[in-house]
Amino acid sequence: MTIDPQKCQGHSRCYGLVPDIFDVDDMGQAVILGDGVVSPEFSDRVRLAAANCPEFAIQLDKGSR
Repeated sequence: MTIDPQKCQGHSRCYGLVPDIFDVDDMGQAVILGDGVVSPEFSDRVRLAAANCPEFAIQLDKGSR
């Protein structure tokens, strides 16, 4: 999973949905905690966060879908 920093506008929906996986930096942009590999326990919530990103900045790899 990655976040495109050029697309992220800092709405923080991802952080609101999955604070164990996402955080925001000092500029309010989303960042991924850890290495971007999504464990099965968070996969549904991460897909929901990606679907709710208004800018479609979250890219899921095949293992996260």
